Amino acid sequence: MKSNVNKQFISLKGKPVLAHTLEKFERSPLINDIIVVVRDKEIELCRSAVLDKHAFKKIKALVAGGDERVHSVAKGLAQCSEDTDLVVVHDGARPLLTLSLLQRVLEKALECGAAIAAVHVKDCIKEVGDEGHVRQTLERSCLWAAQTPQAFRYSVLKEAYDKALPDVVYDDAMLVELCQGDVRVVEGDYRNIKVTTPADLKIAAVMMEESACE
Repeated sequence: MKSNVNKQFISLKGKPVLAHTLEKFERSPLINDIIVVVRDKEIELCRSAVLDKHAFKKIKALVAGGDERVHSVAKGLAQCSEDTDLVVVHDGARPLLTLSLLQRVLEKALECGAAIAAVHVKDCIKEVGDEGHVRQTLERSCLWAAQTPQAFRYSVLKEAYDKALPDVVYDDAMLVELCQGDVRVVEGDYRNIKVTTPADLKIAAVMMEESACE
């Protein structure tokens, strides 16, 4: 991002990216509690730049994360009450989430136990080996690009995290998959981008200006 602060705290339309993201969960009637997980060194920044400056009423905890994403989610999961029904994991840098997509993912998770937002891959995907050699061209019709939110019954995700974590974990759905859990895909939104580069920041600003997102 070429910034001296983490992308979640970069200003987007006058407020931090994370504030826009949290607003979506604050507005959803389906969400009771929000647990924010950030790097340990960013706890005070998050509190002062995001939480203290906006009237969030659903924040249950602000937690220091771990070295990897999976460790951070585990620390957030530990803050959930035992009677929690559904858990949603979402990237703080995806501020263009719509309430309708959040609802659809939650409804599918309630029905099946685990659900993720994902979109069809539009490009031709190549599997490439050492020194740039193309091994094969993958069948595009069955490929999806995973997004967040990813929602799970609390018991399903808790069981997956209670097992030994593999060395490489790409997302929470992968852990459930490794436990032979049934993960379903909900049609996502190409606008639900993860703000990762300066270009993404400009695109997100344009989308908000055009009211492309709820």
